[in-house]
Amino acid sequence: MKPHLRLKIKKDSWLAEAPHWQELLKTKNGAVTSIHPDIDALFAKYKLPIWVAREYRPAHQSWDQSELLNGLHRVYRLIVRDDRDIPPELIREISQLPIVEEVRIGEVATVPLPSPIPVAMSTETDLYSRQAIYLNEAHQFTQGEPSVIVAVLDTGVILSHPEYKDNLLKGYDFVDIIDGASKFVGDFLGADDIPDDEVGHGTHVTGIIGAQGLSMPKGVVPRCRILPVRVLGAMERNGKRVGAGLVDNINAGIKWAVDQGAQVINMSLGIPHTGGGLPHEEVVNYAKHKGVTIVAASGNDGREELYYPGALPHVIAVGAFDQQGQTAYFSTYGKQVSLVAPGTNVYSTYLNNDYSFSTGTSHASPFVAGAVALLKSYAIKKGKPITDGQVKHILKHTADKVDTRFKHRKAGFGKLNLIDALKLLDYKLSEGR
Repeated sequence: MKPHLRLKIKKDSWLAEAPHWQELLKTKNGAVTSIHPDIDALFAKYKLPIWVAREYRPAHQSWDQSELLNGLHRVYRLIVRDDRDIPPELIREISQLPIVEEVRIGEVATVPLPSPIPVAMSTETDLYSRQAIYLNEAHQFTQGEPSVIVAVLDTGVILSHPEYKDNLLKGYDFVDIIDGASKFVGDFLGADDIPDDEVGHGTHVTGIIGAQGLSMPKGVVPRCRILPVRVLGAMERNGKRVGAGLVDNINAGIKWAVDQGAQVINMSLGIPHTGGGLPHEEVVNYAKHKGVTIVAASGNDGREELYYPGALPHVIAVGAFDQQGQTAYFSTYGKQVSLVAPGTNVYSTYLNNDYSFSTGTSHASPFVAGAVALLKSYAIKKGKPITDGQVKHILKHTADKVDTRFKHRKAGFGKLNLIDALKLLDYKLSEGR
């Protein structure tokens, strides 16, 4: 994707029709090169030709109420046709136009990736993390339902891995980067329907959620289906690899997952707020209106910081606890943290159909995403589906407290407890509450 501007117009403003940006990437035939006389005049002033595209596409033939309510139909992507930087003065002048609600340069977000340690071990490997949340006991209630879809927005997944290959739905790869591409490794061009993993992060996360238990402990919901959505490529930085992707394409991945029927979205990633609107806010709100629960990692800097989407109000932000049951030293904390889950030396699937250990809140988050799917599955099994709000209420009130406080600044409402969550849900369903 060439350098671009993300433009959101105000309500009741009229702009020209335009194709979705993915359609524009496939073919430039019929490309739209103007959007509004006032905006066009500014681009002409700076001699910067553009293509005009929609940022989002409607889930159906026309925009539905949730899309309209969250303003998704009012967002455009203005793609620079030449390989030139976008002048800050142009951004400032566009922002002052009466029809413009928000404008900013499309940016690449980077996410530090833990370094997994590949180890061939037995199924006894890392039973601690599963025992700490009472996973075996929870599986006596349910191991998930195929009708419940968990989307994993990450670096992709090894599509052939035997632990979950039969549970994978057809996913999508939203990574498409040209600007700054020299810093990237592996696949970073051409959004397509092959969300393969090249660094192992998304593969490790996916195993925690849905592994069948062939050569590792079972995932939290081995009977649910997994929707892999690749939103992060790999970038070299100071000799290390970091996950990197356009923030706007991560947004596209969230909306696509919702529109594909995901009931739960795991995002083991987070970016800081650097200006403009809050990252991912409009699509997270859209997901909430659709009843989709989003779970995200809190971060790994060990400080009181806000990373998005975890810091948004409707997202479950997950910190990590260690093998001694204490909040991990690296776990980012603050008022946004809802729960902590196992996050040190977690064993799961890896590259080349192998397995590895890995540490970080990235690997705590999928335990909670799996817990959400487990609760939704059990409610469906009982014929009484539950809402996103009800799931959050149950997890909050069944977490194991780390001290006498109802909410701890580092551990949120406490440590994830699957069996107590399912028992409370079972009670509420039996009582008709």
